[in-house]
Amino acid sequence: MRKNQMSALMRIRVAGLTLVELMLVLVLIGVLAAIAMPMYANYRERINRSTAIMDIRVLQLLIADYAANGGGFPASLADIGNGGKLDPWGHAYQYVDLTATGGRGKARKDHKLNPINSNFDLYSRGKDGVSKTQLTQKDSLDDIVRARDGAFVGLASDFSP
Repeated sequence: MRKNQMSALMRIRVAGLTLVELMLVLVLIGVLAAIAMPMYANYRERINRSTAIMDIRVLQLLIADYAANGGGFPASLADIGNGGKLDPWGHAYQYVDLTATGGRGKARKDHKLNPINSNFDLYSRGKDGVSKTQLTQKDSLDDIVRARDGAFVGLASDFSP
């Protein structure tokens, strides 16, 4: 009987995990998570940029339709039914009618300080929610912008006149 008890005790020890093995598994899971999290964050950021680009393309079509039917550009995004529309980072889309009185002074500009649009500016302030008039300034590099009167919609850092 003593031999049977020893055999049962050995089976119990073999079936369980030691503390070292458990710690090794936890460290391995932690390393895998540390590798996966930045990759997931980059993936989410690319999705947010793509969503903002698509939103701006749709908004510019709505603005063009409004202008074609109403004879002028809307005063705000509310005029086309999108006044409260937020970008993927939770900030309101920015719209400036450059044909309105005083609109030219608010125009977004390239590195040579030339306006990037002639009719209206439409952009997202990006992940940081901060933007400057000139696209090449640090605060504007992550903005999603409409440029060349709609021929370019994308990341401000990717725009070249």
